[in-house]
Amino acid sequence: MPRALRVARTKAGLIGLVVCVAAAAGFLGGTEDRPAAAPPPAASPSPSAAPRAPEPTLPAAPAPPGLPVIDYWTAPRGFPADPAPLTLGTLTEGVHPTRSIAVYDAPGGRPRARLKPEISGMPLVLPITDRRSGWVAVLLPTVNRRIGWLPSTGWSTRPLRDHLIVQRRTHKLTWRRDGARKAVWTITTGTAATPTPLGRSFVLGRTATSGSVFAGLDALALSSVPDDRRSLPAALRGAHTGIHGWFNDDAFGRSASNGCIRMPAAAQRTLLKHIEHGTVVTVVD
Repeated sequence: MPRALRVARTKAGLIGLVVCVAAAAGFLGGTEDRPAAAPPPAASPSPSAAPRAPEPTLPAAPAPPGLPVIDYWTAPRGFPADPAPLTLGTLTEGVHPTRSIAVYDAPGGRPRARLKPEISGMPLVLPITDRRSGWVAVLLPTVNRRIGWLPSTGWSTRPLRDHLIVQRRTHKLTWRRDGARKAVWTITTGTAATPTPLGRSFVLGRTATSGSVFAGLDALALSSVPDDRRSLPAALRGAHTGIHGWFNDDAFGRSASNGCIRMPAAAQRTLLKHIEHGTVVTVVD
């Protein structure tokens, strides 16, 4: 598992989304030798068909001074669990903080931490998992399977096109773009003692590695961290999960890492070329 030594930034691409709506029209025909049937009486509107009133926007409580900042090393506390950590549904939009913003434990709830526009020099993009009462729920970094809620100001949106799905049992990583499968690779995942964390996380950014074992390639640092830091050597306990190249093809198809995802060199080059900040990574069994 590589440690973040230096960070090479990537440019986030902006992709336009197009929605097509199709409508179909029906008609009734009559015959000349008999009159057309009278139209049926209009049906009373169903209560379920009545338009819903928009949810009222809940106000945000002022953030007190001294809130902890979520960074590469400090895990947030007091936030709710991700309600769907193992879903394979695609998240298509992320949030980029444009200034230091407070993160709340519920819409209109209690502010518990702050997020800044960057984390260890990497532009921060957090996938949106839900919208409610004028707020958005996002996946949080440096903690596993937790979400936080943001009011409507202090951030901009970024499109998310890609989704990486890791299957621990079969040692496969699937890359999907715009919902379509682009590639599948055989990989290495964590051992039973140091497993690759389950659930949804996301790509923080690109970081350098040291040592020829990483095939001379940068790694993708993820938002997830070891579930049990005590199971790791002391030098790795503060590190995040990463996706990185590996020098030895014999390692693939096995559970052999400290929790990181080892990739064939050619596959890692592909990910480094295409995968942006905020890309969702879902790890399942």
